[in-house]
Amino acid sequence: MIRLAQPADTEKIMLLWLRSTLAAHPFIEASYWFESAPMVRETFLPQAVTWVSTANDGVINGFISVLNQQFIGALFVDENIYGLGIAQQLMHEVKDRYPLLLLEVYQQNPRAVAFYRKEDFLVVNDTVHPGTGLPTWVLRWYQPLSE
Repeated sequence: MIRLAQPADTEKIMLLWLRSTLAAHPFIEASYWFESAPMVRETFLPQAVTWVSTANDGVINGFISVLNQQFIGALFVDENIYGLGIAQQLMHEVKDRYPLLLLEVYQQNPRAVAFYRKEDFLVVNDTVHPGTGLPTWVLRWYQPLSE
């Protein structure tokens, strides 16, 4: 089930974010993510609109966060359930709500890059992440005009 996140979900989202981001970014020192956690909790999540995916037992197994009605700042799914379509469901939720979406992805994260390309995101900028100094791509998706 996909639903809007509630303030009571914050700690569960943070745990999922930390586990998932460490697993997805082995090319970045773990200390970077631990140091970033307070900013994610206190600044990013409160400013974003976040949807969570929950299992039948109510456990949060994925989430997606959108800033400024267009920037996907986070999309993470519990690695134990990769391949079950949770990321696609979360992406569908935001694509239904926003006609234009942007995101930044590390070029060294082939799994994420492949997923976003499958979701029809196109590279619009080749850049460097200011926090890590590593190469990223800015990707864009937009709702096709109806005929």
